[in-house]
Amino acid sequence: MLATISIVTVSYNSEKTIKHCIDSVRDQNVPVEHVLVDGASTDGTHKIIREYQNHFSKVIVEPDNGIYDAMNKGIDSTTGDIIGILNSDDYYATKNSLSKVVSVFCNDEIQACYGDLKYVDAQDEARVVRYWKAGEFDAQKFYWGWMPPHPTFFVRRSVYQKLGTFNLSLGSAADYEIMLRFLLKHRIGATYVPYTLVNMRTGGMSNASLANRLRANLMDRRSWEINQLKPYPWTLYLKPLRKLPQWFMSKV
Repeated sequence: MLATISIVTVSYNSEKTIKHCIDSVRDQNVPVEHVLVDGASTDGTHKIIREYQNHFSKVIVEPDNGIYDAMNKGIDSTTGDIIGILNSDDYYATKNSLSKVVSVFCNDEIQACYGDLKYVDAQDEARVVRYWKAGEFDAQKFYWGWMPPHPTFFVRRSVYQKLGTFNLSLGSAADYEIMLRFLLKHRIGATYVPYTLVNMRTGGMSNASLANRLRANLMDRRSWEINQLKPYPWTLYLKPLRKLPQWFMSKV
């Protein structure tokens, strides 16, 4: 029997992009439980949400303590065997993105999977800005600055129940920390899905400025500390450097 899948979408003032995001979930060729968490948007987002009210299994509209707090609310509201997170300005690359994910979880030893990610220009989605080819899984690669692209990261709900959700004290590094916790500290079974699963529009908060990037680097270091893991001296310097080839890959 195929595992069931739940998708959590977090939104805030997303009227320009959320329809595309929702449609990409609706168009998937497997059944999906879609949970939406909106941080009390003040634009036209709510009007679009109401248009799709029969699509969602649950909609939460209330102020939150940031994007990861909203994600935690969504995770806690799911019922599927597998949980993925698709933010309101992202969308699935193809109609069979989630069927590829579900098929991986037919193996009971697999607790998580991830795939490739394309960053597309926010004004011209046909233009690929960066191509994040994640590569085969090996937990030791974290020591060399590697991490999977979080928008393509799918985890069994039982893992969240056992190992916890996002640590809100870590800001934009909360996704890095949760992957360190799951994949390196606790060594859950994970595998690579060698396809582009998600397209992400450019403009993420951790890369919005040099100050944000420096803050994120400090929080990356804290992510190792709270998990009682010790990176190599060069680990956290290599992490941003590993992004450089992604711009070249987009031109290939």
